[in-house]
Amino acid sequence: MSNESTYQRPNTVAGLVAKHKELSDLRERYKAQIKKLTVDIDHLDAAIRVFDPNADTYAIKEYVTKHRAQKGAVKRFVLSYIREATGPVTSRQITEAWAADRGLAADEATYTTLRKRIGACIKGCVQQGLIEDQGWTKDHGENGPYKLWSLRNLD
Repeated sequence: MSNESTYQRPNTVAGLVAKHKELSDLRERYKAQIKKLTVDIDHLDAAIRVFDPNADTYAIKEYVTKHRAQKGAVKRFVLSYIREATGPVTSRQITEAWAADRGLAADEATYTTLRKRIGACIKGCVQQGLIEDQGWTKDHGENGPYKLWSLRNLD
């Protein structure tokens, strides 16, 4: 008796696997297009603000969330960034990396909004025991001080 699985309908399984790959590829293509469109919209917003700093480019604010990320994307990014860092990092450093990764031309108001989202993510990770506080920055400039964060040593 063999431990190998045998399928009664191998063509059905092969067809489903092929369809799965096709849809996954399509999703990735759309993700890239959405990222490009987000960058283009941000550039248009910046150009509009050059001529009218008080312009409201989002007419229906309750339906549009500026710089929206997919569920879990911020947490994955934050943990990955901290994991790859050579030492403790600040929420500001993570925010600047997030904006650069998304191709955002961010002003200080956008950085503030994004840093609040990053901060909420960090708070959640601290509650889950994934990240720990490493004190405060010493050379923080005009916007500091900032808390320093690193991955919690789970050994």
